[in-house]
Amino acid sequence: MSLLLGCIADDFTGATDLAGMLVRAGMRTVQMIGVPQDPLPHDVDAVVIALKSRTTPPQEAVEESLAALNWLRDAGCRQFYFKYCSTFDSTDQGNIGPVTDALMDALGTDFTIACPAFPENKRTIFKGYLFVGDELLSESGMRNHPLTPMTDANLVRVLQRQTRRKVGLIGHDVVVRGAVAISAHIDTLKAGGVQIAIVDAVSNDDLMRIGVALDGMPLVTAGSGIALGLPQNFRKAGLLDEGAVADTLDVPQGLRAVISGSCSVATNAQVAHFIDSGRPAFAIDPLRLADGQDLVAMALDWAEPLLADGPPLIYATAAPESVKAVQSRLGAERAGQLVEHALAAIAKGLVERGVRQLLVAGGETSGAVVQALGVNGLHIGPQIDPGVPWTTTLGEKPLALALKSGNFGTVDFFTKAWSVLQ
Repeated sequence: MSLLLGCIADDFTGATDLAGMLVRAGMRTVQMIGVPQDPLPHDVDAVVIALKSRTTPPQEAVEESLAALNWLRDAGCRQFYFKYCSTFDSTDQGNIGPVTDALMDALGTDFTIACPAFPENKRTIFKGYLFVGDELLSESGMRNHPLTPMTDANLVRVLQRQTRRKVGLIGHDVVVRGAVAISAHIDTLKAGGVQIAIVDAVSNDDLMRIGVALDGMPLVTAGSGIALGLPQNFRKAGLLDEGAVADTLDVPQGLRAVISGSCSVATNAQVAHFIDSGRPAFAIDPLRLADGQDLVAMALDWAEPLLADGPPLIYATAAPESVKAVQSRLGAERAGQLVEHALAAIAKGLVERGVRQLLVAGGETSGAVVQALGVNGLHIGPQIDPGVPWTTTLGEKPLALALKSGNFGTVDFFTKAWSVLQ
């Protein structure tokens, strides 16, 4: 096995998103949950290590990321990739800046880029400002995120508050001229003391141009979009087969279910669509959990007779004002933990009742679910929507899992995802 690309993702759905993009571009990819303890499957081109470090204390995130980097270096990876969300969500304390600093120090590199752009999911960067659709990030639903509210769309400013390195910009006027112009601008920025550059991108063509310019750069930091542009470099070097198909899966057969913990705008719409279409749904109320009610048992008892007729939905998704009301009563951390633990226990109970195909919405929820199920790795398969592939777990009794970032997917995602497995 010769690993080409070693990736560190700061949450579970983000890791799946990145791995799915690499598979689309022809790289055989596995996603590991935490730093691997067991040997990887053979015939793998890229590995994505999924951490749960987006909202942990910065020093903890740095330590976990460095442990992942050490494993990837020992595995012989040729290039390294730090993946964060396409909405760049973080606080002024981190964790994007501190982790980037630590990885650059460990690799002894004096320059990298930062580019969360993902045009297919309407995340674009222009003049250093991040847009979600037609809105500035700071005017989108992300301004109300319960853990990492994003109130500044200028990524140069956002990142500069988190890093000791000087942050600059590679504007779209440079990107559109191609890889040679991008590389020349990088040299100019480095001469001026810049060590990290935000890179504009408004289309997949931009991502491909940027990708060429990143050939040989030891560390890339980005959302998942840049992953489209990197495999071409390995292919040009003869390290990756031309026209390789990497997204095939052996799909386990069994019952289906949906679990949703995300409270994003997109997931709220998906939950509403599922319910409005007449499908069964059970709501998890954090206040009832806090009162000691056994909603896990109630949800499982409710779901069991429905499983044979199609996927039921168990959800804690709620509108921003409801989330704030709960947090004011319980505190943000306790509310989040109550919901995560309950949904993870429900997922485990559903699998014990024969569910073999499970869709999970929300990064924190997905992390809790895969830990409860004892999942240590995933084969990456076909894409449902940009950034969300189906996967199967490694091991003797595989499950099909779709781990969806809260803001991803069309409004009918919960109902259409199953057709991709046929």
